[in-house]
Amino acid sequence: MTKTNSPAIAATAVPPRRGTGYPHPFSVPCEGRVKHALGDAFALSQYGVNLVTLPPGTWSSQRHWHSGEDEFVYILAGQPTLVTDAGRTPLAPGMCAGFPAGEADGHHLVNDTDAPVSYLEVGTRRAEDNVDYPDIDMQIRGRGTGGTFARKDGTPYA
Repeated sequence: MTKTNSPAIAATAVPPRRGTGYPHPFSVPCEGRVKHALGDAFALSQYGVNLVTLPPGTWSSQRHWHSGEDEFVYILAGQPTLVTDAGRTPLAPGMCAGFPAGEADGHHLVNDTDAPVSYLEVGTRRAEDNVDYPDIDMQIRGRGTGGTFARKDGTPYA
């Protein structure tokens, strides 16, 4: 989406992106995820804001952590489960969670309920960022500068 000329818009007016760019089979649990890139609509360059919806049975992402980007989520509707190295934490509307850059604690949200989950996702936009996926053989090196998905030995996924 190109930058809006309006100071305010309906969040759902931003065209949605569905699924992820993960290589198969890592994309499968996230195929139903819908993101509206709200920060992009206003050409925000220092941080991103997404309105995310997870249908029942959908994950927000593979469990991951960032070397150079902070992340924050605020639950608007539904009851997702936050999965971290510490285990599973049920969340509800009005709850939030934050993940500082460089803290090697893989995290993601899982919708194990029969109702959709909606949340705001906010993160910094750092050029110097690597992403590690502790549960699977995947990483991104140089995410902010066009990095691509690769195996942990550096071999790129096709």
